[in-house]
Amino acid sequence: MSDQAIITAALSILLLPLLSYALTFFFGRLLPRKGDFIGVTFMGVALVQAVRIFVAFWKIGDPAYRVEKAFNWLNIGGFRLDAGVLVDGMTAVMLMVVCTVSFLVHLYSTGYMHGDRRYERFFAFLGFFTFSMIGIVLANNLFFLYVFWELVGLSSYLLIGFFFHKHSAACANKKAFLTNRVGDWGFWLGILAFFTATGTLNYFELFAEVSAGAIKGPLLAWAGVGLFMGCVGKSAQMPLHIWLPDAMEGPTPVSALIHAATMVAAGVYMVARLAPLFGADAMLVILYVGAITAFVTATIALVKTDIKRVLAFSTLSQLGFMVMALGAGDSVNAMFHLTTHAMFKALLFLGAGSVIHAVHSQEMPDMGGLRKKMPITFWTFLIATLAISGVPGMSGFFSKDGILGSVLAFGMTDGHYLPFILGITAAALTPFYMFRIVFLTFFGKPRDHHKFEHAHESGWSMTIPLMALAFMTLIAAGIPGKTADKGWFSKFAAPYDLPAISAKYFAQGHGDALPLEVAHEGALNSEATGGHEATGGHEAVGHEAPGPEMTGHEAPAAHGAEPAHGVAADAHGAADAHGGGHDSHVKHTAHIRAMIMSILVATFGIAASWWTYFKHRVNPAAVQARFPGAHKVLQGQYFFDELYAATVYRATLWWASVCSAFDRIVIDGIVNGSGYLTRAVAWVSGLADRFIVDGAVNGVATVLQGAGEGFRRVQTGRIQTYLVYVSASVLVLILIYRVL
Repeated sequence: MSDQAIITAALSILLLPLLSYALTFFFGRLLPRKGDFIGVTFMGVALVQAVRIFVAFWKIGDPAYRVEKAFNWLNIGGFRLDAGVLVDGMTAVMLMVVCTVSFLVHLYSTGYMHGDRRYERFFAFLGFFTFSMIGIVLANNLFFLYVFWELVGLSSYLLIGFFFHKHSAACANKKAFLTNRVGDWGFWLGILAFFTATGTLNYFELFAEVSAGAIKGPLLAWAGVGLFMGCVGKSAQMPLHIWLPDAMEGPTPVSALIHAATMVAAGVYMVARLAPLFGADAMLVILYVGAITAFVTATIALVKTDIKRVLAFSTLSQLGFMVMALGAGDSVNAMFHLTTHAMFKALLFLGAGSVIHAVHSQEMPDMGGLRKKMPITFWTFLIATLAISGVPGMSGFFSKDGILGSVLAFGMTDGHYLPFILGITAAALTPFYMFRIVFLTFFGKPRDHHKFEHAHESGWSMTIPLMALAFMTLIAAGIPGKTADKGWFSKFAAPYDLPAISAKYFAQGHGDALPLEVAHEGALNSEATGGHEATGGHEAVGHEAPGPEMTGHEAPAAHGAEPAHGVAADAHGAADAHGGGHDSHVKHTAHIRAMIMSILVATFGIAASWWTYFKHRVNPAAVQARFPGAHKVLQGQYFFDELYAATVYRATLWWASVCSAFDRIVIDGIVNGSGYLTRAVAWVSGLADRFIVDGAVNGVATVLQGAGEGFRRVQTGRIQTYLVYVSASVLVLILIYRVL
């Protein structure tokens, strides 16, 4: 597949869901089946194109290979902004994830949403969301990343509040939208900080500029934290995680699409894509935020009875694992877990939707004994549960084990052990609450016989996506090689080769000068790879020097032979460990220890859940009664909503009342006072006009009119009268003459 063919395929993947949205939204009501076949067909074609790109990069086998095409979008004075498409190994994986889940959700929705009065509108919004998410994946610069980032926020608002006639759904989509705006505000500030310091928005140009020291110190730390705020909002990390559980008010296919594989993964993808822009301080913030999120949300999932809410908090916990890996400098395993999680979490949500569709309830206490009535749903759900629980041999085991290994290696090197402790605890809680769902839903006796009698297996449009996702869940980890660095994911993702990126950037005449050490390393890498370059004939197409092969099965720790994050790795002292045996030994030791502990905690979690909810040897109600305070805190979700209501919400209302009072008293006072003064002046002016000006004018007119009336009487038209007047006048004149 040529470079131009890759770009063409990528653009078609971007435009097909947009075309689906336009056709379905405007003409869906006029088409057979309200146009649902348009979305399914177009996403099927997009998936085929994504597979073609995936296979092409599989054959290339070099995670540093990239194809980039850009054109000038805006040029004002000295400011130039390009719109471009970037396709590399990470992009190929994300396109597969998004297109696969979106296609299966489209197919699943033809059964789940059948009969809804806004059926065509739902499929239109699915297409619009998919277009927005693919735009994030394909963008080659921060500006268009932000544009599509906001479009994802808009489309999620439309889908979460699809049942807007429900008050809870209408509130949920507003909550999601506003909460994400908080994170996006920081994201935009981070973008502005990097652009101000470097003068560019292109990813690889930014990497080269930052690597050369264009931005450093506290500004680099704060700019990195600003970018990470976007991840905190979109990927629902604490303290902005509060929107995700409420987003379950949307239709279940939306939960699978947005909250399992795509929207919530956008933040993780963004941080992994922009890894070299995060300094050591920002990385430490990312590490602890992810670890705390993974632990806290896992504890909340222990007590929830709504099956979708349990999965929502499970999603939050798994996203915490990914973010924790990013903070430890392991973007590769973060992306690997994103990929495996997308498959099994989408399967879990669609499986939950199948159950809800059958029993018309989301409460697990209303279920039970559905294993034989819904065998396909049960077995596929069980496969996904085994994967997310980290059972050895399942995809989730390899990706989660890699994350825990890298976090432990980080702790062994830098002394930060708390993130690993929180992570391994969350890994123990995950199988417990996930098998709690399995046992309460599919095993035991039916607790609501009426719902049980009417339950049945879902139709083919819903079960085929379940079976497809179950298959992909089983194969997502691939077949591990004899060593941990030979997995399939190493063909698509590896730490950025910053010396090669910098060498190419400065060799093209960008920046002031190429630092000596960067030039030297870049030359060495160029020689090592034979000077490979992609030959697409378009801008910034590079076949960069590949880093060491990495995999989803072992963490490329931040202090490994190749720093996953250039700035962070240097700050942590990883640069002097290139090729060092000590760091490799630490990483290997951490990996073995983490693997053993993850197997033990997974076994413990499953056994504890089996003992409690299958064998009923432990009474959950008695445990709740024994620890009422802890249960109340967990059931209240640590009272984050109440805290925000008492602080942020109340402060916002107070500030709004202050602004209202200022507007009413000061602004309106000035405006209304000016109005009253103007009216008073106008009244006085009116009096002066009426009595003085008009009086003078009217007085003159009256005098003249009177004079005219008098003279009119003199003009009688009789000669004798005129003679009398003449005679009298003569006598008067003679008299005056005599007197004077």
